[in-house]
Amino acid sequence: MLHALADPTRRRVVELLGSGPRRAGELAEGVGMAATTMTRHLRTLRDAGLVDVVAVENDARGRVYSLRQDRIVALQAWVDQVSAHWSEQLGSFKAHAERTTRRRR
Repeated sequence: MLHALADPTRRRVVELLGSGPRRAGELAEGVGMAATTMTRHLRTLRDAGLVDVVAVENDARGRVYSLRQDRIVALQAWVDQVSAHWSEQLGSFKAHAERTTRRRR
């Protein structure tokens, strides 16, 4: 999932999908690239489990992409957990550094 989001274009696609489902052509236009290139980015996001795709009725080539909210929520929970851990660790380090500095004075 993080590998998929490492690319700025794919992060922009996720932002665009945050406002609702879109066709691949709309997403390509939204990021200013060719539809063929967008297809590769969408495949990566799909493989990472970040987006779902649904075929459009009466349009053999039409596909609509949407975010998988459950995966975004899971990613946010993980980021929050890691952030809390590092905040705690840095807080402990700060307290240690302040105690050490006071002893030296």
